[in-house]
Amino acid sequence: MTLEELRTDIDRIDERVLILLEERMEKALLTQVFKKDGPRDSAREDEVLARARRSARRLVSPSFAGALYEAIIAESRAIQGRDLITIAFQGDHGAWSEVAARGWDAEAAAIPCREFVDVFDAVREGTVDYGIVPVENTLGGLVGPVNAILVYADLRVVAAVDLPVRHCLVAIPGTDHREIRQVHSHIQALSQCRGFLARNHLEPLPHFDTAGAARMIAEERPRAAAALASRLAAELYGLEVLKEGVQDAENNRTRFFVLARRDEVGARARVPAPGSLGSSEKCSAVFHATDKAGALFSVLEIFAGAGINLTRIESVPDTPGDYAIFVDFEGREDDPAVASALRKAASAARGFRLLGSYTETRL
Repeated sequence: MTLEELRTDIDRIDERVLILLEERMEKALLTQVFKKDGPRDSAREDEVLARARRSARRLVSPSFAGALYEAIIAESRAIQGRDLITIAFQGDHGAWSEVAARGWDAEAAAIPCREFVDVFDAVREGTVDYGIVPVENTLGGLVGPVNAILVYADLRVVAAVDLPVRHCLVAIPGTDHREIRQVHSHIQALSQCRGFLARNHLEPLPHFDTAGAARMIAEERPRAAAALASRLAAELYGLEVLKEGVQDAENNRTRFFVLARRDEVGARARVPAPGSLGSSEKCSAVFHATDKAGALFSVLEIFAGAGINLTRIESVPDTPGDYAIFVDFEGREDDPAVASALRKAASAARGFRLLGSYTETRL
């Protein structure tokens, strides 16, 4: 083993330590939801410090471990005292959902969740202020699992973000692109880059998440392998962007909803991100329609008669012979024409529910 190899190993360990430290700070930030007497809990701090000293190994002395955790605890208290907005997203850090969250509010603390349902639960339970989820993609269409949850979730859409998705081929720094044989990523990302992969004779290997694939490459360093992920993921995990924009279609965009509890609508409202291409006022609603002829048309006719422009109509199978219909349209809930159409639609459609009236930002 050479000095350079040892230093490379140290760099890898440092990256992992910082990633874990970031995760620890996120958990500490979330604990403030459950604390009633302020950010400081002396008994808990003493317990953590005692365990750190007790668990110190041969090369890490108890005094060093104690001092280290005293600094970590002090930083945790400082973070808890900053009154940060928290927003949950699905995937590892660097996921496209986090990119969208940063575009909506660059100062918010993005909290990763394993599954989409975990994002909804975190918002519903009040563990986080907001959640952000993808609802549709220009290439892949409807994000079925998310929309299926939206049908019954008692949350409100408070914003939307329309994000360009430019997949990057990322690898360990110094990797020769000619040596790459396998590419890891989410199955949707692999599908969106199918032509690029085929032209370069690269084997696609599905992973649960684009950012998770990037993190795996950084931590495990498999030979002759790369990942498809965001530029943010490459930055977070110390990877090199070998090529950006490798998706087959230039117009690859994903639309995200920002969700909040209905009893907290308007709290800490965000403004469109600086540098965005613009914003528009929209509403989203959901209702049920059977396969009976004319059931859907009777509802859509109401909006057409009011001169309201529908920007999305999607159906999600619910129960046999029954569909949940999502509609997005331009306008605000407090506009008289929109308010009148909403009242008529609520009378004409079964289970009609306004999901939200919000500003959509195009990044």
